[in-house]
Amino acid sequence: MSEHNVHPTIAEFRSFINKHPDLRKEIRRSGRSWQEYYEKWVLLGEDDPFWDEYKENSTESNEKKENKTELFNQLLKMTENVDIEKVQKQVHQLSGAISTVQELIDQYQGSKKNSGTPNNQTFNWFRD
Repeated sequence: MSEHNVHPTIAEFRSFINKHPDLRKEIRRSGRSWQEYYEKWVLLGEDDPFWDEYKENSTESNEKKENKTELFNQLLKMTENVDIEKVQKQVHQLSGAISTVQELIDQYQGSKKNSGTPNNQTFNWFRD
């Protein structure tokens, strides 16, 4: 069917759907028919509160996308100024510090196990 043979209300509904991509996603996600939403649109009209959640989500989605893009651009700018060799050196130092702490913990646990022998060998009070 060509665009010229479409009823004007269907063309308006298509325009409405294209303005609200979250509504289009919801229709596809829910598995409900386009007919159902078309009938609601015809009965309720575009300005009914039923459509508000899709209007707000559409605006919020665009704002979130803009914020993510802005954040990504800021991260790119920050990484441009990073000296990789310095970062590698700091990671190496941190790794060494972690290894040292692990060794200390192992030594502490080892000495704790060795000193954990029962005290009755040292003090034989109940021996004849």
